[in-house]
Amino acid sequence: MPTVAVDLGCGGCPRNHFEADELIGVDAKPLADDIKGCKVGYEPLPFEDSSVDYVTAYDFLEHLPRVMYYKDEFISPFISTMNEIWRILKPNGLFHGLTPAYPHPEAFQDPTHVNFITDKTLGYFVGAVKCQAGNDLGELYGFTGKFKGTQAWRRFYLEWNLEAIKE
Repeated sequence: MPTVAVDLGCGGCPRNHFEADELIGVDAKPLADDIKGCKVGYEPLPFEDSSVDYVTAYDFLEHLPRVMYYKDEFISPFISTMNEIWRILKPNGLFHGLTPAYPHPEAFQDPTHVNFITDKTLGYFVGAVKCQAGNDLGELYGFTGKFKGTQAWRRFYLEWNLEAIKE
């Protein structure tokens, strides 16, 4: 069966990190035939549940607001995006993200960076961050998926490699 990869925030040049058979870019504006238009974080990704093998996001997560007032309510575009990534990934599907992160100046220098990632952020999406009562803080903040995975520093970038856990 052919594999499908989705590259979020791809601009006009989707990247195929996993060398999938089919590559689909997603950006705010559909700039080419292989790029779907979507306001990521504000509307659902245009894919069926559990339909994608791979998702990538290069220099993208740092542009998603953590909290915003939108359509008469407070939303979290970052949490919504992580939920959507998990939703469209097949069981054991893979997410690869690369973002400039704290404490490096590159995380702050671009005036459109509004979401500051640290090496502790991943814990909210793999169930590693708990409150004093033992509850999963990612879940308390609205994350509905479950990932397992790793992260590593690549110069000033934090690289996430996550696998979608679905029962």
